[in-house]
Amino acid sequence: DVVMCMSQILSDLVNGEFQQMASRSDQEDRFQLYLDKTFNKTASLMAYSCKSVAILASEGTGDKNITDMAYRYGQNIGIAFQLVDDWLDFVSSADQLGKPSGADLSLGLATAPVLFASQQFPQLNQLILRQFSQPGDVETAFQLVCSSRGLEETKELATKYSEQAMESIKEMKDSKDKQELAQLAERLINRIK
Repeated sequence: DVVMCMSQILSDLVNGEFQQMASRSDQEDRFQLYLDKTFNKTASLMAYSCKSVAILASEGTGDKNITDMAYRYGQNIGIAFQLVDDWLDFVSSADQLGKPSGADLSLGLATAPVLFASQQFPQLNQLILRQFSQPGDVETAFQLVCSSRGLEETKELATKYSEQAMESIKEMKDSKDKQELAQLAERLINRIK
């Protein structure tokens, strides 16, 4: 079972890379593609790693609830982590991030802040479809995102996923491990406050 989980991570990562190259003209389709890609490239690693640990920890007990709980926690914390990373790409300096601000835009990637901002500034849609490839696209997109509610909506969505991660472990018995999982979710969200 653990080997199957680990192989699923690789499969999801490959799918995520292909999804990252795709583009959609419909805003709803585009956001769903972003969430699917986020799961495949980031959250899958966390979800299946948590599930693998739970499989090993519960071996012989037949407790499927713990593996499902671990998977859901990892899935939600993974998506929250990526949303926070996308938010930081707009608000942090290169020194803090280890990469230049707006790096995702420079790579032609429309992340959550951009997708949310495109609802307020429809002119972003053309830039998204051409993957910010023309001179001035990256700068224009960066300014529009910073002028929109896109960053705030990204924070709200990251908080929602972090809360869902917490919800997924509520049935877990109180322990130091549960407390540490809760602290991880809290620390993740505190990065954007």
